[in-house]
Amino acid sequence: MAYFHVITALVFALVLARIDLSSCKMVKGRVSCVDCTHNYDLSDIKVSVKCEGVKNLAITATEKDGSFKANLPSDHTKTSMNCLAKLLGGPTQLYTKKQNQVSQITKGKEENSYTISTPLSFMISCPKNTNCKAAKPVGSSKTVNLPLPPAWGLAPSRYY
Repeated sequence: MAYFHVITALVFALVLARIDLSSCKMVKGRVSCVDCTHNYDLSDIKVSVKCEGVKNLAITATEKDGSFKANLPSDHTKTSMNCLAKLLGGPTQLYTKKQNQVSQITKGKEENSYTISTPLSFMISCPKNTNCKAAKPVGSSKTVNLPLPPAWGLAPSRYY
């Protein structure tokens, strides 16, 4: 029984020894709103980070000031540093131009630090000279109360 604890501790120590925390590559950036008020809450806006040749995708949410941090998705066999950050959406409808929705990721000033090369910006109101019609409404979710025979022992259909 004591061997089990020793072996577990040894395996745990070996796993921790293989983790190199300094090798994490962190992307830091900020999203901005073009037509928002000064104190607009920019939290929970989703930003994705995708690198060429890597299957994984990193998705993060912004803080109240619009800043975000994400670990670069990596594959130990790939050395390519062609990565993009993309503005995905937020808790409300966002409007953006294609050139403001995607940004190339470049090397930052600090070691293992990366940033976006162009600003990620959006608007909360529909831009002029564009067609921003809402999607067609989906059918009503109102239920119909069909009478069921009482002998079946089922609740009324409005509960389903």
